[in-house]
Formats: sequence, C-alpha cells, structure tokens
Amino acid sequence: MFGKIGPWEIIAILVIVLLIFGSKKLPELAKAIGKSVVELKQGLKGGSETDETAGSDSDPKDPK
Repeated sequence: MFGKIGPWEIIAILVIVLLIFGSKKLPELAKAIGKSVVELKQGLKGGSETDETAGSDSDPKDPK
C-alpha cells in the first residue's frame, strides 16, 4: 500500500507545506530544523563544544 515516494508525491508535499506555512516562514523553519539536526548529531557524539567551554570558564566552588 505504501510504496516508494515518487517525484509527484514530493512535489505535492512541498506545495502543501508552502501553503500551510507561507513563503516568509519557510526559511525560519528550515533554519530551525538545521539547527536541531546539528544539535542532535552533537548530542549523539556525547556532548557539544559549547557545554565543554562553558564549564571550563567558571569555577563551581567560587561564589561570585
């Protein structure tokens, strides 16, 4: 019943997404999805670089 997705199905999905979100929201949506994918890949590797650098700058025993 559900076989391979052909080019016409992909075009139909893209047209529906364009109608739902509009042309102004699509770049923001794509940017958010890309950022999520990058964060997911970093999470699967065992941590992100920003977590490591943020922890090294501050001393948890030093109450400022």
